[in-house]
Amino acid sequence: MARTRTTERERRIAGAVAVLTARDADLARAREIGGPFHDRSRKGGFETLVLLIVEQQLSLASAAAIMGRVREAVAPFTPEILLGLGEDRLRGLGLSRAKAEYCRALARAFVTGDLEPARLARLDDEAVVAELTRVKGIGRWTAEIYLLSALGRLDVLPAGDLALQAAARHLYGLEERPKAGALREMGENWRPYRSVAARILWQYYRALKGRDVAP
Repeated sequence: MARTRTTERERRIAGAVAVLTARDADLARAREIGGPFHDRSRKGGFETLVLLIVEQQLSLASAAAIMGRVREAVAPFTPEILLGLGEDRLRGLGLSRAKAEYCRALARAFVTGDLEPARLARLDDEAVVAELTRVKGIGRWTAEIYLLSALGRLDVLPAGDLALQAAARHLYGLEERPKAGALREMGENWRPYRSVAARILWQYYRALKGRDVAP
């Protein structure tokens, strides 16, 4: 049987979990309830950014269905081929008019060289957010999810994420779901591992939904 090898990133995440759960008893409880992490890692580049645009304000299941059709039509998955499809074709695949426009704007940024995955990977977190949010349709949430899932940054908190807000409300017994600013304030206690805290909260949220507990 082949031996499973633990990557350096996995070791860093395990260390971060140990620090966070020792520091915050509520996060430790969330970790116990949520269990092992769902793998949110993605390959950096154009296709992942298109996927993140598709996922905006949709359930993961709905987004996956639409993205499946997009992948079939954009083959190979390059910005040039996506641009060649035109807005009407993209809308026929299930994208809204706005998201079709956003995907085309993203494709143009790649074609012109305004966005380059290798260059993004060398920038610090806030510089990546600034670069990505110059593209129409990419806001801070999308940029932060890209940082966390595609670039593997360990100290990013997508505080505008509704699932994270709902999980925090339930876990900490808050009267209402914290807004992005309030969640960012809470997250100061999770530095320098806010990405890992977010993963714990996501898993906790998944567990709550599975138990039919209103988060």
